[in-house]
Amino acid sequence: MNVAILGTGVLGRAVAERLKATGHAVTVYNRTRSKTEPLQTLGIDVASSAAQAIRQTDCTLLFLADAEAIRSVMLNPDVRASLAGRTIIQMGTIGPQESREFRNAVADLGGNYCEAPVLGSIAEAKAGTLLLMVGGTQSQLQRWAPLFRSLGQHPRLVGPVGQAASLKLALNQLIAAEITAFSLSLGFLQRTGVSVDLFMSVLKESALFAPAFEKKLPRLLQRHYGHPNFSTTHLLKDMDLFLAEANETGLVTRTLDGIRSVLENAIAQGHGPVDYSAVYEEINPQR
Repeated sequence: MNVAILGTGVLGRAVAERLKATGHAVTVYNRTRSKTEPLQTLGIDVASSAAQAIRQTDCTLLFLADAEAIRSVMLNPDVRASLAGRTIIQMGTIGPQESREFRNAVADLGGNYCEAPVLGSIAEAKAGTLLLMVGGTQSQLQRWAPLFRSLGQHPRLVGPVGQAASLKLALNQLIAAEITAFSLSLGFLQRTGVSVDLFMSVLKESALFAPAFEKKLPRLLQRHYGHPNFSTTHLLKDMDLFLAEANETGLVTRTLDGIRSVLENAIAQGHGPVDYSAVYEEINPQR
């Protein structure tokens, strides 16, 4: 397939590389052109504008930072006319109502829209093992299944547009809850002299274990948060989206107040651009 990618940050770049490696023709566009230069060396086309990328491809994947970035790039006057007869697949993390608004805007301009947010990051994108959650119709899933399967083996139809966005927010809320809880337990045991190896051995034999704990442990022990898979800033953005949506449903979200505060403080300490596991510095500061 001939695919455009708007947004070549951490995940967008990895997806572009994967699609190129699996035989798709890929065109990318990023507002900061320097971020596309490594992809150009791989033979990936770089468009001079979002409109050009959309017009010359079968479908366009959005890996933009948030809904504001999507509006700025995709719905500006120079791009709107290019959407007629084109398919837009939103693959970042935005709110369900935001996604429905984009569906309506694209439809009004004669285009087609669905959402397919993913769980996973650089390693999973390059290996084709992302978990894809599709919000749209069965016919959209079938139409784009060959593309989706280049990125993940079992794309799932969650429901209409907005429901995949909701599922993604629920999962990202767990990311924040897990890393803060694990950091607190780890820091407590380090300060009380209990062996980290013993802790992990017991944890892995229990129903409490999550693979993310083992994956993030080296970063925490080394206090090394560079080359992020997912930044602290983006995690806080997703927490705020989740909180807004959860509060609308009438859920009690007070348990997340502390987690949000930890994320916010970590960002204030300069850990916004690095891997979100840097919340460990806020929970267990060096003495």
